[in-house]
Amino acid sequence: MIDAEDLERRFHSLSWKLHPDNFVRASENERQLSLDRSSQLNDAYRTLVDPVARVEYLLGVAGMRKEGTKKQQTPPELLEEVFELNESLDELRDARASGGSAAPTAGLRAKLETAQHKFEASLAGLDQELARVSAEWDRALGSGADDAAQIKLMERMNEVLNRRSYIRNLVTGVRQELVIRDR
Repeated sequence: MIDAEDLERRFHSLSWKLHPDNFVRASENERQLSLDRSSQLNDAYRTLVDPVARVEYLLGVAGMRKEGTKKQQTPPELLEEVFELNESLDELRDARASGGSAAPTAGLRAKLETAQHKFEASLAGLDQELARVSAEWDRALGSGADDAAQIKLMERMNEVLNRRSYIRNLVTGVRQELVIRDR
């Protein structure tokens, strides 16, 4: 498990040491190196403090991140809800294409907002699940778990990330359609 306070303390310490202002009188090569290392440090810190980015990076390094390699499939338990959501979005788009009013009907807006809130709650649940699996991963590393156990945890993290990505895309799609309609 990453100790957030320790990570931040180390980040600030290294950040100060590598900051380009400390290399004003150095050679051009050293100044560029300082700038590059500062940028790398900032990227690494942002990755480590963001649980999703951290897991994505870990899986990417291991060659296990498979998002986008094939068309995402609807999680089975969400099939009916996604079907209804897509029908509502199609209704909204059809109204727009036929020159309907700029704003969706109150009923359609309420239906879309309800779906959006439900999927946002699912997203929050997946974030919690990802945090749990990530903590299991950290414990497995600390206990010297075998490769098979580590691979199983990484596969689980990848599955959660894919589900998260799918639901995040649904939420984003609904938000965009509602914003378009509000203009």
